[in-house]
Amino acid sequence: MATGEKPYRVYRGGRAKGRVPLERPQGRPERNGRTPREPRVRRPRRRWSWRRRIGVALLLLFVLFVIWAIAGYLSFRGGVSKANDRLLKTSPGIDRALTQQDGALISNPSTILLLGRDFANTDQRVADNHSDSIMILRTDPDHHRLGYLSIPRDLRVAIPGHGEQKINAAMQFGGPELVLQTLRGLTGNALQVNHVMIVDFTQFKQLIDNIGGIDITVPAPILSDKFECPYDARGCATWKGWRFAKGRQHMDGRRALIYSRIRVNQLDPADSDIKRGERQQSVVNAAMHKLLGFGTFVKLPFDGKSLVAPLTTDLSAWQFVQLGWVLKRASASSTLHCRLGGVSAGGDIVGSEDNIAVIAMVTGQSAPQPPRPGGGLFAPGCFVGNRNF
Repeated sequence: MATGEKPYRVYRGGRAKGRVPLERPQGRPERNGRTPREPRVRRPRRRWSWRRRIGVALLLLFVLFVIWAIAGYLSFRGGVSKANDRLLKTSPGIDRALTQQDGALISNPSTILLLGRDFANTDQRVADNHSDSIMILRTDPDHHRLGYLSIPRDLRVAIPGHGEQKINAAMQFGGPELVLQTLRGLTGNALQVNHVMIVDFTQFKQLIDNIGGIDITVPAPILSDKFECPYDARGCATWKGWRFAKGRQHMDGRRALIYSRIRVNQLDPADSDIKRGERQQSVVNAAMHKLLGFGTFVKLPFDGKSLVAPLTTDLSAWQFVQLGWVLKRASASSTLHCRLGGVSAGGDIVGSEDNIAVIAMVTGQSAPQPPRPGGGLFAPGCFVGNRNF
């Protein structure tokens, strides 16, 4: 290159595409006939805006929520699978006795039979499998309404193959299948039961403790008889029984179980065994609603299996989720509380003709009506809302 002549850029490929002068940076001499490259200019990093940070944080929380929900559901499904196996082991023909669910439980009415067992009071009768609590739960998702039908365990009915007996004996004679057959005869096929759930009250104590206790509204003061004394022999000699004040109160597993087992109220001679069934139902309902809380969701990956340990049922894990959503959306002010009844006769309850009308109230075929005035302690009827019998 001649002295004083400007250098030209030569493109790759062997031939120059035009002669473009290449200016050399001032103060930087050529080396070996080459011009040094211009230094790279580093651009400063842009800091994340608060909007972007919040968006990333929300995305991470959502991912964590999904992972936690999946882990909790898998753990819960494992417990439900064992509950299904327990039912099939003891009642292999239960599927034929149940009426098939019409569509999804979350969007269609469903009828669930709830049976409560309490073996703690029958330690010397190991083979005793009587149902201490019998209740029907009917869901109506379209109207966000629930209906509870309480059936006194001393109600005398015709048990297929066993004649006239107390209805709680049907569980002893033939398990939940025979209970379903007995209910069909009692209601004239007006109630088609889609699912069954058996609750073991002896394991309910641990479940209630696991969910942090439950809140129960006691309708009237209670002083029980002397059972399960919490003291030693000297203390039990002067102990008068378990006390429960009127009003809403928090109960741990032991106290809730005691409340559900009370058979005698020394403060109210009219408090009968039918009230005991209602107390058991209030404990079961409070526990079911507590299971739907956020605190239970947080514990699901760790306690999912233990939460359903007291249950024996045909409901699947997904149906449990649907049932939980239906119960969560239901309005307490429109909840229907009904019971069958009749007249007391020698320790049994002889059914009343009004029981058929109560069935129609539960299924929505007629408006709910309270028990007839003067019908006695066991008069059948319905109430709407939180009012007690």
